Amino acid sequence: MDKFAGLKAFTGVVEEGGFAAASRVNGLSRSQTNKLVIALEEELGVQLFSRSTRHVAPTSEGLAFYERARQILDDLDEAEASLSETSTEAVGRLRISTPLPLGSLNFSAILVGFMKCHPALQLELVQEARLSDPIAEGFDCVIRVAAPDEETHMVDHRITLIQYATCAAAEYLEKAGTPTRPDDLKDHSLLHYPGSNNSNVWEYIYKEDLIAVPIKPILVANNLEAIREAACGGLGIATLPRYAVQNELQAGSMVEILSDYDLPGFMLQLIYPPSRHLSAKVRLLTDYLIRYFDESPVGR
Repeated sequence: MDKFAGLKAFTGVVEEGGFAAASRVNGLSRSQTNKLVIALEEELGVQLFSRSTRHVAPTSEGLAFYERARQILDDLDEAEASLSETSTEAVGRLRISTPLPLGSLNFSAILVGFMKCHPALQLELVQEARLSDPIAEGFDCVIRVAAPDEETHMVDHRITLIQYATCAAAEYLEKAGTPTRPDDLKDHSLLHYPGSNNSNVWEYIYKEDLIAVPIKPILVANNLEAIREAACGGLGIATLPRYAVQNELQAGSMVEILSDYDLPGFMLQLIYPPSRHLSAKVRLLTDYLIRYFDESPVGR
């Protein structure tokens, strides 16, 4: 059998929800589509669809096989595009995992801009609180925030350094006073985003020395936006990305404190398996993100 024709027929049925619709999209008769799918099932030795007179749906094996089949067809489209003048265009499907929004950093809006530049692209975006595994979960690439020196076995593009600031609402500092040293934080209401290690410690760097400050926060949240809202609302002191509170800092409603003591920054990275190294889609996304953050206030 023509295996690529079989894969195209199979993925078409999954995506269009039926044999008739898939046949119209692929320019085949329903009989041709049905024969291609049956031949594929026989070759694989599994049933890819549950069929009834009114309904067709992929089996669990069919759903698992669909992800691999779709990737094969996308890779073929991309390989063909890379040999033509359209190699500067992202085509096919791009599957990305990103962290949940960090403060005002909205990856959805950033990726909308990328899609406008590449109208032939189909994007699948999954936002996770955890770090996704690109290989096991079938992602073309993953956006992550990690310590600058954290190593990975994936291909790693470092996009920008996100800098943090210790800050509080002006109204809170007027009421509770302003700390001048990290040790003063023990006398204040603290708002804490624990990150991945769940440690109740804030670390500062002063003249190349690392200062670890144990904290007893009044609020712990695994969402930076919740911490930001609490800090802007006057509940206490927080460590936040500078870009997330830049407007409030400029307006004076939020105040940066302990500015002589640096907070460790975090690296915004794009990682992907070595097998995706020649992917034009991933390369174009990487270039787009680097340009975007070069022009944005993140990390400044």
